[in-house]
Amino acid sequence: MSRKQGTGPRVDIYARITDRIVADLETGTRPWMQPWRSSNAMGRITRPLRHNGLAYSGMNVLLLWSEAIARGFSNPIWMTFKQALELGGAVRKGETGSMVVFASRFTKTETDTAGEELDREIPFLKAYSVFNIAQIDGLPERYYEQEAEPVRDPIARIEHADRFFANTGAAIRHGGSQAYYAPSLDIIQMPRFETFRDAASYVAVLSHETVHWTADSRRVGRDLSRYAKDRTERAREELIAELGSCFLCADLGIAPELEPRADHASYLASWLKVLADDKRAIFSAAAHAQRAVAFLHGLQPATSEDRDAA
Repeated sequence: MSRKQGTGPRVDIYARITDRIVADLETGTRPWMQPWRSSNAMGRITRPLRHNGLAYSGMNVLLLWSEAIARGFSNPIWMTFKQALELGGAVRKGETGSMVVFASRFTKTETDTAGEELDREIPFLKAYSVFNIAQIDGLPERYYEQEAEPVRDPIARIEHADRFFANTGAAIRHGGSQAYYAPSLDIIQMPRFETFRDAASYVAVLSHETVHWTADSRRVGRDLSRYAKDRTERAREELIAELGSCFLCADLGIAPELEPRADHASYLASWLKVLADDKRAIFSAAAHAQRAVAFLHGLQPATSEDRDAA
């Protein structure tokens, strides 16, 4: 297989997905926020789920959230054509699948200047199709019950979120009118709780700032040294924090910030420029966001106990 044949399709996947997200951003719509703008905004909030109940991560969360609202799907579960058959179901005739991707690598043998053969691993993306439960008939009843699952009690949900952030050990101070993470002091500054519209709004903003908090070298380790000096670097970090906040809010069962904060709305043009200049930028941002959220989950006692047991 020639290099041209090998890289062409991979680049096309990056371009296709980026172009779709850019088209949404150009209309003023943040595609990762769309599920909570739908008619069932008060229904179950979660990440997209695989047939076995495991949540999708990274870029696939954005892809399937966007597909769900564009096509009116309220059930969070997706599966391949083959998985539907194995479960006794069948995709209805005429239904079209939705694209998800997974990253892999292949090994290429090259010869260096000294004539020595070296193996080099080359990363690539591969796309495949999945179908929403709403497109499939004949599955066990438990899959269809997901659509009618009631929202968890709001009070319990917020209590759970409070415990989650307390378990991270982040220094959170309250006061003033702005929310931000200060790297030099390693603190998260938040307005007082009672100044927010509701408890969910407070958690949504705190989740954004906590994703910024993970950038420290003692945690996930993202370089923020140029954040204040370089608009492009600032836009990239804000995109990571926004995606990470959406992922985390979904994990906590809380609707994220539906409307951008005044200090974040200006990033829209910057994000468009970043995505136009780099077709892989949204993939990188989603991967960084996923790592940040995974780190925060790793600070939770239950997660640690499960890891020790495994």
